[in-house]
Amino acid sequence: QVQLVESGGGLVQAGGSLRLSCLLSGRTFSTYRMGWFRQAPGKEREFVATIIWSGGGTYYADSVKDRFTISRDNAKNTVYLQMNSLKAEDTAVYYCAASEGIILNIRSRGAYNYWGQGTQVTVSS
Repeated sequence: QVQLVESGGGLVQAGGSLRLSCLLSGRTFSTYRMGWFRQAPGKEREFVATIIWSGGGTYYADSVKDRFTISRDNAKNTVYLQMNSLKAEDTAVYYCAASEGIILNIRSRGAYNYWGQGTQVTVSS
């Protein structure tokens, strides 16, 4: 089992920045890929970004490309999502996710085995 705990959410004005963190614990050695997803009220949970736990393999949703950066610090068992130039439409609950093995559809919710409880990000316009 892998446990994930997100932090760093909050209220920010449009154009501002936030950095989300996701702390992993448990069977972290079995983790292959990490992802960030988000869910706005009344909408489906959608893919935001992903990274291979050992490094590399980063991909982003078109809506956040060039504004968000995913990174990881294996020594701290933590994955980050740096969010810059935030927009009102970025308002959502952000979830961290982990896969236990190689996955093909890296943008699919169903490909990830473990999820955090989510952290709220609210961007005021």
